[in-house]
Amino acid sequence: MQNDRTTFSSIKRLARCCGPAALIGFAVLGMTGAAAQNYPARPVRVIVPQSAGGSTDLVARAVGQRMADAIGQPMVVDNRPGAGSINGTDIAAKASPDGHTLLVVAASFTITPNIRKKVPYDVLRDFTPISQLVTLPHILVVHPSLPVKSVKELIALAKAKPGVLNYASSGIGTSTHMATELFLHLTDTKMVNIPYKGGSPGMTALLGGQVQLYFAAISTAMPHVKSGRLRPLAVSTAKRSVAVPEYPTIQEAGVPGYEHASWVGMLAPDGTPRAIITQLNREAVKVLQIAEVKKLLLRSGVEALGSSPKEFDDVIKAEFAKWARVVKAAGIERR
Repeated sequence: MQNDRTTFSSIKRLARCCGPAALIGFAVLGMTGAAAQNYPARPVRVIVPQSAGGSTDLVARAVGQRMADAIGQPMVVDNRPGAGSINGTDIAAKASPDGHTLLVVAASFTITPNIRKKVPYDVLRDFTPISQLVTLPHILVVHPSLPVKSVKELIALAKAKPGVLNYASSGIGTSTHMATELFLHLTDTKMVNIPYKGGSPGMTALLGGQVQLYFAAISTAMPHVKSGRLRPLAVSTAKRSVAVPEYPTIQEAGVPGYEHASWVGMLAPDGTPRAIITQLNREAVKVLQIAEVKKLLLRSGVEALGSSPKEFDDVIKAEFAKWARVVKAAGIERR
């Protein structure tokens, strides 16, 4: 009762001092605080703008199921694929910012706006980062018929035969495409992109010798590496991968500044109360520290991470700027 009287006195003082506009603002803040205190009031919808069964969907479900136990409400994954992830992302951008609609996205979140002329949302303004959940390193693999056994030998061959080598990608503007374009940009080499409708057809083409190289997911590539059907050269991340620590990074192998990894992260619509963001971040990071969850993800070539909202925001901004430079340097036409 004393707290109620104190709050009421504070409101009256604010009205006398600063006028009706400030009073309205104070009331809005009060409602926002109340909403945060009662959160979550119903099941939380987690939009995944890709199809079920992929890496992003796997992460969303693995993390969401554990978070649901902590917050006391189901976290229901809603797959909304289409238009290069634009459809589902746009739905999340327009959702009520009350924490009951979240978005789990992959690295294409920062690539797509750089290769599409019209995107109905702003990735830097329309969302509030919660946490980067995982990182997905790529491994540069080549067909055994290619006479190279190191990154330096690959660069030398590409320089000797500009535009002759073909590389697979899982589509224009995908993470595998941009991983190779970044490599070409930093090594001043030229190769031809052969885009496929997904990672599996690209891997099939590489195994069949229709293309010579591919930045593949580690979980997809390693069975073929172990059987001798592919030759690994290096991993794409700045540090060696936990999954395959025996292979050097591309930086170590002779390309200074090269760093690329797919990632999956969780966001909320812009305007979601800070208290809700903090709560969700805390629970997501806790889940990603569970040994069982780490092992589950690592079996799929995914490394559990967890970050603060600020750290994830910095990643999004840096990635957006990086891909803008790479798209421009590569001359990729915006569609």
